[in-house]
Amino acid sequence: MNPNIFKAYDVRGVYPSEIDEEAARAIGAAFVSYLKATRIAVGRDMRLSSPSLAASFAEGAISRGADVVDYGMIATDMLYFAVARHQHDGGAQITASHNPKQYNGMKLVRQEAFPLSGDAGLSEIRDTIAGDRLPAPVSRRGDVSSSGVLDAYVEHVLSFIDPSIVRPFNVVLDAGSGMGGLVAPRLFDRLPCKTTRLCFEIDGRFPNHEANPLIEANRRDIVERVVAEKADIGIAWDGDADRCFFIDGAGEFISGDFITALLAEAFLLKQPGSTIIYDLRASHAVKDIVSSYGGCSLMNRVGHAFFKRRMRETNAIFGGEVTGHYYFRDNFYADNGFIPALLILELMSKKGRSLQDLLEPLGRRYFISGEINTTLASLDALPAKLDEIAARYADAHQYRLDGLSVEYSDWHFNVRPSNTEPLLRLNLEATTPELMANKRDEVLALIRA
Repeated sequence: MNPNIFKAYDVRGVYPSEIDEEAARAIGAAFVSYLKATRIAVGRDMRLSSPSLAASFAEGAISRGADVVDYGMIATDMLYFAVARHQHDGGAQITASHNPKQYNGMKLVRQEAFPLSGDAGLSEIRDTIAGDRLPAPVSRRGDVSSSGVLDAYVEHVLSFIDPSIVRPFNVVLDAGSGMGGLVAPRLFDRLPCKTTRLCFEIDGRFPNHEANPLIEANRRDIVERVVAEKADIGIAWDGDADRCFFIDGAGEFISGDFITALLAEAFLLKQPGSTIIYDLRASHAVKDIVSSYGGCSLMNRVGHAFFKRRMRETNAIFGGEVTGHYYFRDNFYADNGFIPALLILELMSKKGRSLQDLLEPLGRRYFISGEINTTLASLDALPAKLDEIAARYADAHQYRLDGLSVEYSDWHFNVRPSNTEPLLRLNLEATTPELMANKRDEVLALIRA
């Protein structure tokens, strides 16, 4: 087994050269041994290699005595829902999320859908297999049974809004040939919206485009249709449908921190004074909107395990990352790719405004660079580079919650290293476009010097 398939938050690699059935079987065995699990859930996405990897993972699990409930082909957030709702000891979703078709992998969770990560679980499973320390198969093998969760999941997602107030918006949807094509029809058939549905035929070959809306080329179809249809909004999902992305009526892609700000507003209208967790890379639009509605905003380090833990500790109602991961207290603190879509439509309906109109005040006040990556010579160079940047901006307010964050009154930035590569990732925001461009170039020049 290639140990490099174990990443910071999941298992992922090229099939079959990096991850194959033998690896899946070993990970299934190590997973239930690590959790001391007696019953787990297994789901899979639409990738061509997912059925055999799911079966091999299940074989590894039952060989160590755990019962497996097979939920078949489902979205990742449906697996989270199944684990929490049906009180499994853990669960595995066979998926490579938004990666190209040659990849596959696994997202692993323990009880209540709390994720395993490199800091908690994944490294132990990796080392158990690499060190040939797997416990021997047991004499009493576990059983495999099948179950479904789609109907209950759809009702759960709809419970976050009042469908009766949603207006008949003109909406373009792009499932990217992924798992959005399973769930979105069941939701939008219950709403009065007029929908144009792109790539809803589930196909792990991704015949139209890759299921990664963060890449501009993969958004071309939905942007063109939003403009051509004069739509009010476009919504796209990644491959395993645990993230959704938004296009406004002008065809502009909306950053995840602006969506986090709108979702925070949606929750604070429902439950004033609630706590909202936000990503330290995010626009100050988030904390400013939370403050304007009397809520409590808490900055957090990047990563779903850190978000879910902090939300549990603070009873936060909602948390959002700039990459399109949105977490909900009443969804077992797990991320979800469909609840945000419904909440944004409900907010547009309550306000009687288009998405473009809701975003217009933010676009006049907050100017963001987006994430810009720079490759350094080696991982060893990262600490010294962060120290160099800190020294250059020593007169600013600084903190090192995750990488280095620097704040002035009219601009701020975060520089954080990649978990796995010699990369520095810059996110910067300023109060004018000119200041943003100047400071972005200034910081980049320092990073790349």
